[in-house]
Order: sequence, then structure tokens, then C-alpha cells
Amino acid sequence: MKVVVFLLVLAVLMAPFPAAADVFCDNVKVVADALPKNTSASPVHFATSTVGQAPNVVYAMSFCRGDIVNDTACAECVASTFARIFRQTPPERECFDAASYFLDCPVFYSGHNIINNSTADDDEPFALWNPNNVTGDVRLIVGLIRQLLLDTVQMAANAAPLRFATGAMDSGTTFPVVYSIAQCTPDLSAGDCLACLQRLLGMINATMAPRMGAQIHVIRCYFRYESSPFFDNEPMLRIGPKSLAPAPSHPILPTKHKGGISKLWVIPIVVVPLVVAAFFFYCSPWFTRYRKGKAGSARRTQDWQGEDDLVLDGKNSDFSVFDLQQMLDATDNFSEENKLGQGGFGAVYKGQLPDGLEIAIKRLASHSGQGFTQFRNEVQLIAKLQHRNLVRLLGCCSQEEEKILVYEYLPNKSLDFFIFDQDKRALLDWSKLHAIIEGIAHGLLYLHKHSRLRVIHRDLKPSNILLDGEMNPKISDFGLAKIFSSNNTQGNTTKRVVGTYGYMAPEYASEGIFSIKSDVFSFGVLVLEILSGKRNSGSHQCGDFINLIGYAWQLWEEGRWADLVDASLVPKTHSVEMMKCINIALLCVQENAIDRPTMVDVVAMLSSETMIPAEPKQPAYFNVRVGNEEASITATDSYSINDVTISVTTPR
Repeated sequence: MKVVVFLLVLAVLMAPFPAAADVFCDNVKVVADALPKNTSASPVHFATSTVGQAPNVVYAMSFCRGDIVNDTACAECVASTFARIFRQTPPERECFDAASYFLDCPVFYSGHNIINNSTADDDEPFALWNPNNVTGDVRLIVGLIRQLLLDTVQMAANAAPLRFATGAMDSGTTFPVVYSIAQCTPDLSAGDCLACLQRLLGMINATMAPRMGAQIHVIRCYFRYESSPFFDNEPMLRIGPKSLAPAPSHPILPTKHKGGISKLWVIPIVVVPLVVAAFFFYCSPWFTRYRKGKAGSARRTQDWQGEDDLVLDGKNSDFSVFDLQQMLDATDNFSEENKLGQGGFGAVYKGQLPDGLEIAIKRLASHSGQGFTQFRNEVQLIAKLQHRNLVRLLGCCSQEEEKILVYEYLPNKSLDFFIFDQDKRALLDWSKLHAIIEGIAHGLLYLHKHSRLRVIHRDLKPSNILLDGEMNPKISDFGLAKIFSSNNTQGNTTKRVVGTYGYMAPEYASEGIFSIKSDVFSFGVLVLEILSGKRNSGSHQCGDFINLIGYAWQLWEEGRWADLVDASLVPKTHSVEMMKCINIALLCVQENAIDRPTMVDVVAMLSSETMIPAEPKQPAYFNVRVGNEEASITATDSYSINDVTISVTTPR
């Protein structure tokens, strides 16, 4: 059995004062010492703890899997989870909020009150999917698995006081027995437990139903099913026509050793790179030629979990490799009626899968010399990165001459579709625009800091900010992005500078030097455009002034910053917030990169009601006229592709 251990550490903003961070860290250590014993001493192996006083209070909880009945084993299991969190987390981030998933004994601690949030409706689910699909009589087996999960969930919800159940299903065919488990924290009522688990079951749509296994979690509940036994004791319920052999008394589980560490934790490090390598082999031109002329295959899937040190910062996406015929069927042969837009890398189409899921399909142009580079970049990056403010990549297709990226469809197109149109701007009041600014900032913060691989986007602009049904922003188009290790966040290009003029930092446009501060510069331009409704690259819209940045600086210097804000926003209502945003934007577009804030600073300034931003200096491009030009390999059209959702990163 493939053993998958996945630990997610939710790193958030640093506390403003080191002394306060030390106090919070000390409280975390007190929790780590006490919770293993308290959990094992509880009759239901569940415990919560609150240590310290505001603003350094730590709320924590832990529980053991329902079939771990031995008190000593439970205590060791919880202690092992804490040890893994501390071992996998860089020392300087040890004191941030953390959550562990996909382990036998989950642990959660935070500066927010997670204990009283019993329903956790806002928790983002974290999922791992078995890369293999059901074989044989798919309809029969998928139906039986669904019934198994429904029955297991129902039993767990009604199983007081543990809220825990296990099950097994025999299809009566050569398909192996499927085992299931479901559990809620024991403090949930039967109704809340059932609602929590049913919400997770809703993630198994027609696309994912044929998978041979999955684990889906939130803080208060989870379920898992696999085609091999993974829990102790016999199943509590059975589905199927045949009698089932009991689960082994010594199941195939990681053997616990000193410190609770499993020898099998190394398996993902060996297996997963092979899986990823197999995917790129599948997408290679050689294999494409080999497949050419053969009948179209059914959808193939790959498990896009990276090596253990690469998956710490985001849950794995359910990533699929699509067949070209599926793409043709979904878009009515790429009909003009389904075309959403045309960019430098190719066209984007709206499509629909057989299960009704709406998707956006980026069909890379065959004539684009950089097309395959962008294709590979987006596949590598977005499949690993997941955040509520990043675009969500569902899969790809590489067949014959086609290179296709598949995203979840977003109905509200891109940000420029709204902010540069006077009629559509009226649909966005200040509270929504402020939320969009904050959302973009959180997305960049994740890319720059909270992702284990630091990512520099290099092409942040309104047309690359997509909006979901609730107008939440999603950063898209990672074709020009660069990744770095955690200790390196700067580079320079020896090739042609790429990106969009008007949003490029001066050191990048003139010398090819890019860093996280390059994205900060682009963010500053973006904020000025959101506030004013004017394009930085359209100098005629700023009267006789050279560009939007210079115009904003002149108004700021003269104390007339309110003249920059679009009249539809009624500055008098939220004047303090608007002035702060202009101040932050001008700090972001400083000429020298060292004078610009980091996204950590930007998010802190945006979210704090008391923090006063520094006074900006004269910005970059003050004496430069910016034309309406774009780098030759940048996609320019605005269209909606789609989003990624992941954990909310919030300061403690």
C-alpha cells in the first residue's frame, strides 16, 4: 500500500514585536508538552487547550484516530505529530499557526479561537487523491464506493461519543476490497458531524468519483477510503454481495519507532518523483508521436504531490491529464461562440465537461516560440501552488500539436474588465475594491513567503487578476513566473526582458534584475489603477502629465490625493482607507527596490487600523513617459480563466 504522509504548516504574518513572538512561541511549547498527555487521558482521546493571554494566547486541539484505543499509543502519536510540525517548519517560523492533516493524530494550534468554532464552515478542505482510477465495471464499483462512504459517514455521525466509523466494500468482482473511515471531533453533535462530513463528500464529483482512494479533511472532520486496509480491527460495516475477509489484526500501517517516526515516511520521496517524471514523459513530444494514430484514451490522472519538502505549503490539487477529444467535445471543437479571449500565447475558450463542470481552456498557439515554455511553467507551478487568491489549474492536455491548460471557469472575467469601464466600475463599491486589493496582496504574500518555493510572478497586471462569482481576486498566468529556493529571491535574465511595460520595475526593465520587489512595484501600479480607474500605460488619461505614477505623486505632494480617486467611489465615505492605499501604492513604486516594502509589510499595513505607513519618496518613472506597449511575449487580452482555493492565511 502506498503510504502518503502530508503535513501542511500554515505560516502567517510575523508578530509586529519580537518579544510578543517569543511569548507566543513559549505558549506553543507549553501546549506541545501538555496536549499528548491530556489527549490520551481523555475517554474519547480528544483534548483542547488554551494557554496565555491576548494577544499571545494559543488555542489548540488534538485527537487520535478512533481505532487507536491504547492511551500510551495515543500520547506517543500526538507527540509525534508535534515533533513532525516542529521538524518540518523552519525555526524562524516555528511560532506560527499550524495544522496537520493526513496523520493518525491531527494537531491544530492558532492565535485564533479554533476551539469555539465548532462547525468550521469556512475551513478550506485539504485533499489527497489516489492517482489510479477504478477498473472493471466502473459504474458498479463507483456506485458501491459512494454507498460505502455514505453509510460510513452516517454511522460515524451517530456513533456517540467517538463520532468514528470504519467500513469495507466487496464489489463481487475481481476489484479489490475497498476500506473506509470517517471521523469527527467528539465535541460535535450528530447533526454538525454529519453536515461536516457531507460537505467533504460533496467534493467527490463525477470527475473524481472513479479514483481508487482519497483523503479529505477539515479541522473538525475527515474521511478516507482506499483499496487496501489502513486501519486496525475489523470493519464496523460491510457493503457488497460477498462476505469480506476481516481486516488484518496487524494492518499495513507505518511502524512506530522511537519518537513516533515512521520508517515508511520515505516512500513518498521515492515514489512521487517517479510519478511526476512519468507525467512529463507522458507529455513529451516523443510519447505524443507514439500515441498519434491510436484511439483516444480515457482521461488519465497523475498525483501531483511533490517531494515531501515541496508539499508543506499547500494541499495537492486534483490534477488530470485530459485527452484531446475531451477538449474538442467540451468546447464544441473550439467554436468561436465559446471563445473568451485571445492572448499572446493563444486563445481561451469556455468549456463544459460531461459532469456539468464549467472549465476555461487555454489553447497555446502553435506559432508561439515560447508556448511550450509557458505551458511547462504553468503546469509545474500552479499544480504545486494553491491559495484562495491564486488561479486553480485542473489539468492539461499535450497531444499531437496541441498544448492545452485547463482551469476552473470564473464567470466575472478579469479585473481590467471592470476598473477601466465607467459603467462596470459602478458595480464595485469601495468595500469590494478594498477586498480585491487585500486579496491580491495575500496571493502575492503566499507566492513570496509562505510557499516553500519562492515565486516571482513577473507579469502582475489587471488582466491577470481574475474574479470569481463573488468578485474575489485570483492571480493568474504564471507563464513568465520564476521560482527560487527559500534563501534566494532575486535573479536576472540574460535573455529578453519579458512582461508588460507600465508594470515593470525600473531595475528589471533597464537591467533585467528581478526580485520579489519587482512584483511589489507591479502591485503598487495595480493599486493606483484600481483607485483611479486610469491605466498607467495610457498617459493621455492623466491630462498633460507623463503617467499615472507621476500624476499620483504630484497630487500626493500637493495634498490633493482625493483628486486621484475615481468619482464613483465617493472619497468622503472612506477617505482614511483610500489615502492609506495611495500611500502604500506610492511606497511600492519607489525607484530603488530597497525602499519598497515587502508583501509582509503591505499586508500588515492594509489590515491594521493603527499602523501608519511611512512617507513615500518621489517614485520611479517620474520623468519617463510610458507608452502603450507590451513585451513581445506577454499575453495581453483580458479573459477569465480560474481560481485556486487553499487555506486562508491570516495573522494570529
